[in-house]
Amino acid sequence: MIRKFAALLLLAGIAAIFMGLLFTYEPDPELNTTARYYAERTAADIGAANIVTAIVVTYRGLDTLGEVTVLFLSAAIVGLVLASGRRKKTAKERTVTPAGELLATGSTLLAPLIMLLGVYVFVNGHLTPGGGFQGGAIIASGMLLLLLTDPLKHFSHTLIATVESLSGILYVAIGLLGIFLAGGFLDNRILPIGTLGTLFSAGAIPLIYSLIGLKVGAEFSSILAHLSETEEL
Repeated sequence: MIRKFAALLLLAGIAAIFMGLLFTYEPDPELNTTARYYAERTAADIGAANIVTAIVVTYRGLDTLGEVTVLFLSAAIVGLVLASGRRKKTAKERTVTPAGELLATGSTLLAPLIMLLGVYVFVNGHLTPGGGFQGGAIIASGMLLLLLTDPLKHFSHTLIATVESLSGILYVAIGLLGIFLAGGFLDNRILPIGTLGTLFSAGAIPLIYSLIGLKVGAEFSSILAHLSETEEL
């Protein structure tokens, strides 16, 4: 009873804070110095039509590297916890209810399209809303659909780990090249900026976001694969 009361009290306090922020919020009448520079100079400096993407990948590239690192650590911890606390059963030991015909047929059709959409999202992240994190999550959702259809399906952990590791190494390598060949870490101008609005534009941003998409997709897929293959004793 005391725990429930404490939880309700905590939720009420959080709700009061957010309600206060909601009713007292007043937008700034004009952009601050940093935001004004981003709004006015990003397209010209970076060559990306999606200003948010350009800021996240270049100006705030170290933040993005930290976010990817946190996601990697989360995936690694999930794998270690599941491996130490539970055991994997072989396909012969595990019994599952066969998927319905509708789900099996739908997954065969939709899974490749979902993964293709994920690739499209991170390859075109410099032009349209989206990017590496969104595209990687979409790719992982395609793998989730396959696992829902066939929980006994086995994905190669070696292949997933290889994709994740190579993507991370190349991502950092491109960042370091920006220091030596351009103006700083993850500076996209190590490649030609190109024409604003075209696919081959924004310098190295499409390549950077492709690596982020592959890395994020591999990390999410690793978590899903471990959860699928692990059973309670």
